[in-house]
Amino acid sequence: MVTIIDYGVGNINAFLNIYKQLNIPASTAKTVEDLNDATKLILPGVGHFDYAMQRFTDSGMKDTVNDLVINKKIPVVGVCVGMQMMAKGSDEGNLPGLGWIDAYVHKFDVSQVSAKLPLPHMGWNDIKIVQETPLLKDLEIDPRYYFLHSYYFKCNNENDSIAETNYGINFTSAVNHDNIFGAQFHPEKSHHFGIQLLKNFAEKC
Repeated sequence: MVTIIDYGVGNINAFLNIYKQLNIPASTAKTVEDLNDATKLILPGVGHFDYAMQRFTDSGMKDTVNDLVINKKIPVVGVCVGMQMMAKGSDEGNLPGLGWIDAYVHKFDVSQVSAKLPLPHMGWNDIKIVQETPLLKDLEIDPRYYFLHSYYFKCNNENDSIAETNYGINFTSAVNHDNIFGAQFHPEKSHHFGIQLLKNFAEKC
């Protein structure tokens, strides 16, 4: 069962609608008990890093999700801030991240790039696959996804980065470490490109 963690932050219904369209069973979890049947987890997120981390902690599900991911090796994909929460921390806040991936989240320094690019990085952009992974199988050539963020994920181990995107600099836009996956972009808002990725997560990861 694909289970979307509903801690009050993220586009829950968009994920459910896609899996309904794909005829893949999916549910939401608002309590620890709702996680009992989970075989795959989606950790969505939008907005401020500290706000999302605090909401996740307050939901009462964080410790159980951590056990499922780290000890029971349940596959998980973090989306947008959900991916950033998997790092050790973020320039955007003071709370520690989940630390599932050896990484830190930095703010784009637009003063250091040749073009004065606006923040947030908002809209459609390409991803370049840099490592083969089940999450990114069977995508069309030059897949494009919808982004909305001002902070980027920097892996300390380059092998954890599976896709890159350019916004003044090349930054990691998707990650994979063992059973842990992440997408900086929003597959649930990215039409057929995102549908294929979410299908891959359910069936191949």
